[in-house]
Amino acid sequence: MHPFLLASRTGIFAEGRFLGKVLDQWIGDMQEFVHAKLPHLIVVVLIALVLGRIISVGTHRMMVLADRENSRPGRNSQLKTFAGVLRTTLHSVLWSLTALQFLMILGVNLGPLLASAGVAGIAIGLAAQTIVKDILNGMLIIIEDQFAVGDSVRLGTMSGKVEAMTLRRTEIRDNDGTLYVVPNSQIATVANLSREYSLATVHVSVDFSASPEMVVPLLTEIALAVRNDPAYADVFLSDPQVLGVDSIKGSEVVYSVTFRTHATRQFAPVREFKRRVRLALEAKRLLPGDPYRVLTGFPGAVSVARDTDDANSENN
Repeated sequence: MHPFLLASRTGIFAEGRFLGKVLDQWIGDMQEFVHAKLPHLIVVVLIALVLGRIISVGTHRMMVLADRENSRPGRNSQLKTFAGVLRTTLHSVLWSLTALQFLMILGVNLGPLLASAGVAGIAIGLAAQTIVKDILNGMLIIIEDQFAVGDSVRLGTMSGKVEAMTLRRTEIRDNDGTLYVVPNSQIATVANLSREYSLATVHVSVDFSASPEMVVPLLTEIALAVRNDPAYADVFLSDPQVLGVDSIKGSEVVYSVTFRTHATRQFAPVREFKRRVRLALEAKRLLPGDPYRVLTGFPGAVSVARDTDDANSENN
């Protein structure tokens, strides 16, 4: 036997005495711990380490795939944020469960601790339920890729460009510079204007006296000219389409023209098309349509009266 153990078995630690019995009990407990509990603890730690490594590798892989397969910086930033939050949350849950397993193996009564934690969790949940809703909805928005930083969106009555986004809130900058801060739990309907393509419809108003056989080819020529213009050629996804007469009201005949472009890039070619239509109508001596202009004789010249009151005043 070790000299220290021999020395410890003399005097007050001698067998049969009080402290000797305590020492014997400690030795027995230590033997039981090393024999039964220590292997169990080692297995729990190894499992926790393996799961922690899997979590780290999985979230890191998610970030790598985000950089490799997604070209939108805003989306990449969101995926990295989500991956970081997911890694932290999973690690917290994993090591919390591991700590509980340690206490259970060591024989600690977890009943009062779990009861206290449950009461505290309920109180915190009731106080922070709105924040929890914000975070959960924010996670769903990121997972489902409903929108990302840089997208033009319409959220209910608010519209603009997404400037920043976290798991709890979204910031939108309106066209007039107003910054909206929207809690994610308040986002019920999302209209994303920046995905895949944009479809713009232009309504051209021409007087009733102009023949559709002349107006439709003219609008087609102008639309294709804009389409083939080097300044706008890379904006279009397909040739513009002149749909023909859309409506007639009074002396106004409305022709519809559609432009299919890359997302949010329809504004410049539409403005150029309208400018060229204005010049072409003037060059062809075609009157713009007017829903209050009425025909008093047809065929022949079109005589104009703005409304009944104007006509009566002119007669008087």
